[in-house]
Amino acid sequence: MGGLLSGSKGKLLAVIVILGLIASGVILLKGPIAHIDPAAEWIFQVGAIRITNSIIASWITVVVLALIAVLATRRMQLVPRGLQSLLETFIETMLNFVVSVAGKKWGRRFFPVVMTIFLFVLVSNWMGLLPGFGTIGVVRDAKAQFGEKKAEEVHATSFTKLNVAGLDVALMLPGGGEAAEKPKEASGHGEAAQAKPVLVPFFRSTNTDLNTPLALALVAMVFIEMWGFQALGPMYLSKFFNVRRLLRGEIFSGIIDLAIGLLEIISELARIISFTFRLFGNVFAGEVLLIVITFLVPLVFVLVFYGLELFVGFMQAFVFAFLTLIFGVMAVASHGEDHKGHQEEGEAAEAHH
Repeated sequence: MGGLLSGSKGKLLAVIVILGLIASGVILLKGPIAHIDPAAEWIFQVGAIRITNSIIASWITVVVLALIAVLATRRMQLVPRGLQSLLETFIETMLNFVVSVAGKKWGRRFFPVVMTIFLFVLVSNWMGLLPGFGTIGVVRDAKAQFGEKKAEEVHATSFTKLNVAGLDVALMLPGGGEAAEKPKEASGHGEAAQAKPVLVPFFRSTNTDLNTPLALALVAMVFIEMWGFQALGPMYLSKFFNVRRLLRGEIFSGIIDLAIGLLEIISELARIISFTFRLFGNVFAGEVLLIVITFLVPLVFVLVFYGLELFVGFMQAFVFAFLTLIFGVMAVASHGEDHKGHQEEGEAAEAHH
């Protein structure tokens, strides 16, 4: 018995007991449901530019990644230990994976972009699961926040008001809080309707704002097209505008080539849409699921869904980065083989003449 409670086993048992006490303390609590909106909420303005809670979350993601990099490299050692060792192992594993897919030459060119996308999406997805995201913010009138028309569709939220360092904030707590009343109808004397208070969170998962996945998709596609142009030069454009046979007088074949080029253009644009809505849809749906489940079931059972969202957040980051890698390989290799085939045909024709 003494051996069981000693050393690392004893520490593990203590952690399990503490987690059990925490779970038993919240097992009967249910969380209040929040307002669900696909559009990110603005927090403050800089001139005519509104800074939203998703932008703030993206800034925090960048700061976290930069902080990890600084902490891992501030005391570099020939024989790495601690965070440096962990980070080097992770980077080396990912680099070997990218090189195994794209080859040594292009794999090393693709790696910075692919890895940056993977880390940004992964960290932003996981940060969206932290306490405070979607539950801590300011209380505003629905009309001032969303406009008069949309405010009619927004339901009032429950919250607890706090004063932190002189700043009034609102906190959405499980099981209670100050219930906001529904607005009263305006009287015949022109009396304004009662305000409908809503909680506007300071932080929102970055990828639940459609603008962020769209921006990442555009960045990925710009690099993919740039890599293709670097590999093949101006001939890369023949993938979209192939008029070679049309200029040789082969009208029917030339029209087919133009139609194929049009399909290639549509395919490239479809990739942007696919990139964007795959990431946005999965992350936003996961956030809605957590909000609804938290409202319907005891809080301890939500932990299962948080574990699921951790896995989904990782998979969405991996899929986005992996597709960027695959499309990059297709841009520099697949079309390059076609171009090489055309060159060999030309060289064979010249040798024949």
